[in-house]
Amino acid sequence: MRYRAAVTPRVWPVFLAYLIAVLTIVLASLAALGALRAANPDVPDPELLGGVLGLIAGGLASSTALLLTVVLVTQPFDAAALRLYPGRERGADLAAAVLGTLALGQVLDSVAMLSGLGRVGSLPAIRRVLTGLDGPELFGAVVVLGFMAGAAEEVFFRGYMQTRLRLAWRAGPAIVATSAAFALLHMEWIHAAMAFALGLYLGGVTERTGSVLPAIVCHVVNNVVFILVTAAAGTVDGWRINVILLGAALGVFLVCGAFLLRRLPRAVTP
Repeated sequence: MRYRAAVTPRVWPVFLAYLIAVLTIVLASLAALGALRAANPDVPDPELLGGVLGLIAGGLASSTALLLTVVLVTQPFDAAALRLYPGRERGADLAAAVLGTLALGQVLDSVAMLSGLGRVGSLPAIRRVLTGLDGPELFGAVVVLGFMAGAAEEVFFRGYMQTRLRLAWRAGPAIVATSAAFALLHMEWIHAAMAFALGLYLGGVTERTGSVLPAIVCHVVNNVVFILVTAAAGTVDGWRINVILLGAALGVFLVCGAFLLRRLPRAVTP
């Protein structure tokens, strides 16, 4: 495969890059929130930082930090080395991967709601901010939290981290380690568990297609749909509707997964 090196590299620089990314995110977030506070001195901190502007500012800071870290640690910059090129996927494969991502997201949401975990942690706060959002604020959330965050996270985690780990490790350990690092970035454990499951799926899609582009599309679409649906309908927390959604989404996910496994058999690596 094009991303495999002739000499097996060490993996410690990959985890060092991750630590650099985390530190950069913290510094960028503090700078963004400080600028937001300075621009809105009359707004109380809880209202400002816990509102849509704080959410967008944090998303913009983290996305920028991840992309800057990738540029910093991949010198000279090489899109092929990050698997930022089309792979083996075709239109039907990409559609199945996106539908599978949305179905998996619904499965995780419904399980969280039915278990009571969907009402605690960071996700309910995010949903409250997004509910009823419209106009420029909704547009900003879609651009930053949908497109930018989804693309930046995939470029760093699947494009850089997983690809580099694959030079030294088999696919399974590389996917699990990358997904764990992706989950830890979400801090709060319920959100992190969901991110871990999503990371496993997107990592598998990346390995099956040989490209990070499908994972970027899947992640962006998942984020945008979540934002738009939450803005329009709020939180779906009824027991009966979540049981129905769970069953339907699980069926769709299994069908999409079987389709992708049949269409995209495991690539043979040297």
